[in-house]
Amino acid sequence: MTAADVLARAPKVLLHDHLDGGLRPATVVELAADVGHTLPASEPDALGRWFRDAADSGSLERYLETFAHTVAVMQTPDALRRVAHEAVVDLATDGVVYAEVRYAPEQHLERGMTLEEVVAAVQEGLRSGERDAAAAGHRIRVGTLLTAMRHATRGREIAELAVAHRDVGVVGFDIAGAEAGFPPSRHLDAFRYLHEQNFPFTIHAGEAFGLPSIWEAVQVCGADRLGHGVRIVDDIQPADDVQAPDDVPPAPDDVSAGRSGVRLGRLAAWVRDKRIPLEMCPTSNVQTGAATSVAQHPITLLKDLRFRVTLNTDNRLMSGTSMTREMQLLVDEAGWDLEDLRWVTINAAKSAFLPFDERLALIEDVVKPGYAALA
Repeated sequence: MTAADVLARAPKVLLHDHLDGGLRPATVVELAADVGHTLPASEPDALGRWFRDAADSGSLERYLETFAHTVAVMQTPDALRRVAHEAVVDLATDGVVYAEVRYAPEQHLERGMTLEEVVAAVQEGLRSGERDAAAAGHRIRVGTLLTAMRHATRGREIAELAVAHRDVGVVGFDIAGAEAGFPPSRHLDAFRYLHEQNFPFTIHAGEAFGLPSIWEAVQVCGADRLGHGVRIVDDIQPADDVQAPDDVPPAPDDVSAGRSGVRLGRLAAWVRDKRIPLEMCPTSNVQTGAATSVAQHPITLLKDLRFRVTLNTDNRLMSGTSMTREMQLLVDEAGWDLEDLRWVTINAAKSAFLPFDERLALIEDVVKPGYAALA
């Protein structure tokens, strides 16, 4: 078995994947023709290249502009069912055994669907995708996160929609969109409601905007996970003197990270000590300028410091990526090995929005045996 075969066969747990960022280029072309939407390229390979090139701008705002074309073709129940179905099949073929796929129902109402009809169509597509994947020998379970757009005002409404569908496959809530100027506290009413309902949520924070966004997400809103969270490294600095005498206390705003050669600020220490999961997406972060390269991506430092790091795709179409590719990049460019990938996969399983016994079964019955077979 080659190294590439090992990574392809490794069981994967994916927590951060956008439904409208994972379409097949051929599907976008076909659906656009059905609704008369004009695309920047009409041939699937060329369109796939356009999405990747457009996303490589180094700007989160420009990166987000590419979604105008995918969202435009996801405005009917049939289109949503197809996209959801194909997403599950593609993930399962890539070795993903558990995934949480997120989307914003409020973005799919342009042709008359209601929010409830959007959720129903997506769930139908996911379930049929699971059945087809299992028939092909790739068992996968997929939950959904309902996303509210942070620049809009429907946070509480989408939160209530998520809770109303908690027993039919919706496992969590999220907010997404441009961070700058739209702090998560704008949706504080939604987060308070979710707390009251004992319903988990994650918040896109610390991607394009810095520590204030992360602080609000975890301290003001009480997020269970952080979408990206890559900018937490802004609160990690080289230690001036790692071997300082025991009677010399750390600086008032810093917490020593021991013998690691760095010093954690109060926020970074809180995130690590509380085991708040970081939904990290290396390729996407390089594209939006949140990291300079996969080799220099903070995910490796955070792994070494034992933050609760998870590995994700974010938007498979825009990044031209998969979980296998993200793993391969970390192996090739950041020096990761199979044990690192096993560790990060178990982290993701521990952090899934599933009941404890189901998370434990995922780890003990699927992830650990899968990696043991590869070793």
